Amino acid sequence: MGPITAGVLQLVALTGALALVHIPLGNHMARVYSSRRHLRIEKWIYQGIGADPDTEMTWTAYLRGVLAFSAVGVLFLYGLQRLQGVLPGSLGFDAIDPDQAFNTAVSFVTNTNWQSYYGEQAMGHVVQTAGLAVQNFVSAAVGMAVAVALVRGFARSRTGELGNFWSDLVRGVVRVLLPLAFVAAVVLVACGVIQNFSGIHEVGQFMGGSQQWNGGAVASQEAIKELGTNGGGYFNANSAHPFENPTPFSNLFEIFLILVVPFSLPRAFGVMVGSVRQGYAILAAMGTIWLGFVALMMWTEFSHYGPAFDLAGGAMEGKEARFGIGGSSIFAVSTTLTSTGAVDSFHSSFTGLGGGLTLLGMMLGEIAPGGVGSGLYGMLIMAVIAVFIAGLMVGRTPEYLGKKIGTREIKLAALYILVTPALALVLTAFAMALPTPPHSMTNSGAHGFSEILYAYTSAANNNGSAFAGLNADTQWFNSTLGLAMLFGRFVPMVFVLALAGSLARQTPVPATAGTLRTEKPLFTGLLVGAILIITGLTYFPALALGPLAEGLA
Repeated sequence: MGPITAGVLQLVALTGALALVHIPLGNHMARVYSSRRHLRIEKWIYQGIGADPDTEMTWTAYLRGVLAFSAVGVLFLYGLQRLQGVLPGSLGFDAIDPDQAFNTAVSFVTNTNWQSYYGEQAMGHVVQTAGLAVQNFVSAAVGMAVAVALVRGFARSRTGELGNFWSDLVRGVVRVLLPLAFVAAVVLVACGVIQNFSGIHEVGQFMGGSQQWNGGAVASQEAIKELGTNGGGYFNANSAHPFENPTPFSNLFEIFLILVVPFSLPRAFGVMVGSVRQGYAILAAMGTIWLGFVALMMWTEFSHYGPAFDLAGGAMEGKEARFGIGGSSIFAVSTTLTSTGAVDSFHSSFTGLGGGLTLLGMMLGEIAPGGVGSGLYGMLIMAVIAVFIAGLMVGRTPEYLGKKIGTREIKLAALYILVTPALALVLTAFAMALPTPPHSMTNSGAHGFSEILYAYTSAANNNGSAFAGLNADTQWFNSTLGLAMLFGRFVPMVFVLALAGSLARQTPVPATAGTLRTEKPLFTGLLVGAILIITGLTYFPALALGPLAEGLA
């Protein structure tokens, strides 16, 4: 079997598996967030945190809950890292430096999981398990809660109430993420991923010296890392490391975990708004972009130019032989079109155009299918923009799901889509203009520029992957990337929840003969076109200086 055929068969198997779970998982999530019943363990949690899960919240109260919970998470994780030297199970590692502790705390709380450190050489068992792994669960649940609040904004009318943040948070963890992560961890252990709390071991003799490896609860963290679209690896090599991702099957399974919740959330959206066809329209837009990017990535990486490419069967630099170009291409597209950031190959070593595709995937806003929760609310924001454009073309007030898209709604949607480009492009400009940050670039020219552009795009979009050539463990990058992650995560949430509150207060508008049918393929095409055009107009000059210049050289 040739490598191209193997890649295509992996794509077909993955698509089939996602199709099988789309309806049952989507229906389950819709029931979870619509139920009025609380499980016993959930009641214990509510009592412990002093929350009333039945109290309805306005968008401002919901936002306060999101921000307060996340702020406590940052402080707790920062303190845990600063105290690591005196904690049990630290494996002898010292406390993390203040700037790196800040960067890592912000990174995991914002669901970014950017890592400017070597995981196996910096973090002990307590920080990994009680700190980082916990944030992998709750940061994903926060994103799902905000998405559900926006869905309720479309589904409800004549009320400013969007549900209860604490209830949505706890249910997302207890009823969705924990059960799925438990099953996923068992599968990963069966595939050979390690799961232990062992110390540091010397492994053989290599080139006159010994190599050291430490164990850890890797399978359980790997499961939620992918399932929650988090991305932070236990080891520096991330999902390219054989302890995290040992076989081609485990590689395909991890891609499935990355995509399964984001691709199922449109079904939950359709059920909750009372029209599953609306969910299919959103799903079709996500799937079209994802499949298109996978096809383009495989084309760029399988293209043979010269003897080295011919002998390797494609661009194998930076890729694991056990995964091949097909598996690496699917993983790279999936991790950058979601907010995952896990890698099984090094994006810096991809072809110029292939690396550009990973950048463009993040620049789209990671909405195809996007992060857990953040992908759905990002796509719904783009749907609002698309119906507004359609309304301008036909000269009538735009409507979506029976809600008028007026001045307030379109301003909030516009502000949402401007936040991350402003952060990524402005901080990239500063980093290139100042004398010190460019010293972190391993490469010069277009590729070096792409390293810095990629870093800030990844941080602002809460992705977490990197062009591996950049040394980001400096005070400048730890601080500025940390700020990009904070603002890139929570400022858009302000606009999402404000939009949800505005929509929930409206009185539904009955459909007429002139109403745009947003469940039809025509709207899906309009939505995909609007996403690509808006992204192209925003980022094309920066892409032309980096990956396009490199790829066309």
